[in-house]
Amino acid sequence: MQLTVWTYEGPPHVGAMRIATAMEGLHYVLHAPQGDTYADLLFTMIERLPKRPPVTYTTFQARDLGADTADLFQTAAQEAYERFKPQAMIVGASCTAELIQDDPGGLAKALQLPVPVVPLELPSYQRKENWGAAETFYHLVRAFAGQDQSSDETDPASERAHGRPLCNLLGPTALGFRHRDDVREISGLLDRLGVDVNLVAPLGATPADLCKIHRADFNVVLYPEIAGTAARWLERTFKQPMVTTVPIGVGATKEFVQEVAQVAGVDADHVLAEAPSRLPWYSRSVDSTYLTGKRVFIFGDASHVIAAARIAHEELAFEVVGLGTYSREFARNVRAEAEKYGVDALITDDYLDVEQRVSELQPELVLGTQMERHIAKRLGIPCAVISAPTHVQDYPARYSPQMGFEGANVIFDTWVHPLVMGLEEHLLGMFREDFEFNDEAGPSHLNHVSIQRPLPEASGEEIEPAATSESQSTVGWTTDAEKELRKIPFFVRGKARRNTETFAREHGVNSITVETLYDAKAHFGR
Repeated sequence: MQLTVWTYEGPPHVGAMRIATAMEGLHYVLHAPQGDTYADLLFTMIERLPKRPPVTYTTFQARDLGADTADLFQTAAQEAYERFKPQAMIVGASCTAELIQDDPGGLAKALQLPVPVVPLELPSYQRKENWGAAETFYHLVRAFAGQDQSSDETDPASERAHGRPLCNLLGPTALGFRHRDDVREISGLLDRLGVDVNLVAPLGATPADLCKIHRADFNVVLYPEIAGTAARWLERTFKQPMVTTVPIGVGATKEFVQEVAQVAGVDADHVLAEAPSRLPWYSRSVDSTYLTGKRVFIFGDASHVIAAARIAHEELAFEVVGLGTYSREFARNVRAEAEKYGVDALITDDYLDVEQRVSELQPELVLGTQMERHIAKRLGIPCAVISAPTHVQDYPARYSPQMGFEGANVIFDTWVHPLVMGLEEHLLGMFREDFEFNDEAGPSHLNHVSIQRPLPEASGEEIEPAATSESQSTVGWTTDAEKELRKIPFFVRGKARRNTETFAREHGVNSITVETLYDAKAHFGR
């Protein structure tokens, strides 16, 4: 275990909490000390859910360790059932409570509660949040699939011999990146294909709904990190095929439509002919030609990273210069994807490793999590969020999917706008000293108005250089040199700064002047 300021994934019991919070009629009893109850904030403050998670904590304290903590757990479980009357319960321990080995599963079984109780054994010191979510969903599916007592012995598939195929949408959870909007988008796409949705799980599903999961003809795995394990078990147990193409981007969405059509036996031509996304047209337009060849670094969960790399390379003509994930369970998939672009995959859960790689590569756009948003801001690089973990601003009130054809439109806007605004800022900076465009000039249609706002240069204030992880020497910049550096386009300014400082150190220059800047340019331009 490592102390850190930021973390990409929480412990596995947070993953279990994401499943419980996504579902209805399910309650989670978590054996945990008082300090492990922070996870409620993730859902109420970041995702802005109107209710707190359906979780009961034992919240034992240090003084309780000398007494019977097992009895404390049983009391909490009994009271949770009596208060909430759930259809089913899951029980487990947090990483701290795991050390006292109270066996929540056995203790809950001894209570003989009148509802199913699913025990979770989540090794907190070997695994993390996404694995915990996948394991929890898998155990719930195993516990309830096929347990529908209200149905007769008639084969559901034969009942629909002349009807529409039926599928399950698996993987969306609470605290997922745009999961609710993705479900809405893909459900509409399936409807246009003539396919009905039997069940969305875990998001919005109840334990009773899971009893009917076997009735579907096939499963659509929207998020492999969450639903892959359960879907493979359903394929082995109930012979349900899996659709595994993740429909993020225009190309992947078309392949998803074709895969669904093949599995479901429906015609996809009319859906493919519509393909309503505007991304392909925008990316080929004259206004977007300046995007071609932009260097992009991508980091996040495996599914979104792989999809983003394909969109960047095939649909926006970016150059992928870096690729990585914190999802170690999918490291092999990401490494295989990185080979396609001739880069080395970065597999890490340490944000400092990511920051170092971004600083070395100096990309023109970063696509990542909220961690990469902070990293890019410090380095002065445009950034767009593509993956959890995210912040409150990544749960917009508007409809904003990532999947499907509309998701491709959202992605185009989200990725391109930081570059457009960066170009605008560069142009403003380039013309800042012009008599008509400087900060002291008023609007051109109000020529009698003058904004009296002295520039930092005019006030004699020293301009602080942009922070970079490699600016560790005592080499300084004169005001004139800093002003000249700002005339260099933002997307190569970081590289120009690093090269100039390297040149200065090698030649024993302690204060970089305009002449030093141009000497370094000539040196590295050979």
